[in-house]
Amino acid sequence: MTKIVKVKTGSKFEEIASYSRVVAVDNWINVSNTAGRNPDTQEIPEDVIEQTEQVFKNIERALAAVDSSLADVVMSRVFIQNPEDTHKVMEFIGTKFRGVNPATTVTCPPLGSTVYKVELEVTAYRGAADADVEEITIAQ
Repeated sequence: MTKIVKVKTGSKFEEIASYSRVVAVDNWINVSNTAGRNPDTQEIPEDVIEQTEQVFKNIERALAAVDSSLADVVMSRVFIQNPEDTHKVMEFIGTKFRGVNPATTVTCPPLGSTVYKVELEVTAYRGAADADVEEITIAQ
C-alpha cells in the first residue's frame, strides 16, 4: 500500500494556501517552493546569497523530516527575482549540489514578494544518494 507523509512547518502561508512543505509518496519526495525566511526568527536576509543559504537550510530541514537529504535530490527548480543575480546564485547552488548533479530548471519570474530574491523547489528520491549512478556525456 502506498504511504503518503505530509509535513507542515507551521508557516502561516501553508495554512492560508492549504499546502504542505513536503509531500512524500513512498520514496518520492516533493518539497514546495521554499524562500529564505528563517523559521525561528521570521527574518529574511537582504543579501541574495544569504537568502540562498537560508533556502538550503530550510530545504535540508524539510528533507530530514522524511529521512532524506540533498544527496537524494533528482530535480531542482530555481526561481531568481533579479536576472542579474543568476550567475552568483547558480554558482552558490553548484557548491550545494556538487556531485549530486540533479536536473535543474532556472527561471527569473516575479516572486510572491519583492523581499524574496530566490526560491527553490526540489524533488528527491529517498535512497538516490546510495543508488548506482551512471553518468553519460553526449556530444554537442
